[in-house]
Amino acid sequence: MIVAVGADHAGYPLKPRVMAAIADAGHEISDVGAHDLEPDDDYPDYARLVGTAIAHGNADRGVLVCGSGVGAAVAACKIPGVRASVAHDTFSARQGVEDDDVNVLALGARVIGPELAAEVTAAFLAARFSDAERHTRRLAKVIEIERDALAGEFDR
Repeated sequence: MIVAVGADHAGYPLKPRVMAAIADAGHEISDVGAHDLEPDDDYPDYARLVGTAIAHGNADRGVLVCGSGVGAAVAACKIPGVRASVAHDTFSARQGVEDDDVNVLALGARVIGPELAAEVTAAFLAARFSDAERHTRRLAKVIEIERDALAGEFDR
């Protein structure tokens, strides 16, 4: 699996541990930055790069690291086909993939420590969408909401 990884200045210190966890799980890393600590950079830039990699099929999953994870998840979800979620525990990371087909994990470097971040990342990458009827039905409704919004049909 190819995993796109991005982090802003707040997430930059945690990024190497997250990338090590991805490599330890046997996955290929596409590092979209930041490649240097840039105190004035912005998380939406990295959310766009990770999300675009997913949307264009250049990565299978993504991991974003910012201060809280929240802003990066919000920004990434603006890209069609991206389902990003903040998770700071292994249950949510696994369940998000199994039930909701989450394809981008957002971590908050100011919220989670490096070893737990590695465990959460590993759980996210090991999980697979369940294909259970109820989850497939719900995912289809989420995709329909996205399609309708892109078509300008907000009143449905």
